Amino acid sequence: MVEKTFAIIKPDAVAQGLTGQILSVIELNKFTISRMEKIHATKEQAEEFYGVHKERPFFQELVASVTHGPIIVMVLEKENAIVDWRELMGATDPQKARVGTIRKMFGASITANATHGSDAPETAQVEIAFFFPQMHVR
Repeated sequence: MVEKTFAIIKPDAVAQGLTGQILSVIELNKFTISRMEKIHATKEQAEEFYGVHKERPFFQELVASVTHGPIIVMVLEKENAIVDWRELMGATDPQKARVGTIRKMFGASITANATHGSDAPETAQVEIAFFFPQMHVR
């Protein structure tokens, strides 16, 4: 069964001109990009989006990292999209990510790690609806 997941190419990667390379890796790994938009997230959007981390010490750094430039928000589809996208992204810390993962290839630090992805079906539904409210998600 085809599954949807949510993905972001973060400002650090967009600013470095890595969007095309990351999109190529996504497509080479058999994901279908069903929705994609380039936006500049506001502080308010970022605080709401990352609200689950509000009490964490890294919250403000996380918000700042995603609002300092344009991001690419996407809906990716394929069988096992959520797990496959997380595996393709690699570990949050690019230094600990496996060779061949997006974060190993394009990430610079734990916060400037090129991409974001949903961690569960419920999270994917919420995150997709946040940026693409007109899209029906299953």
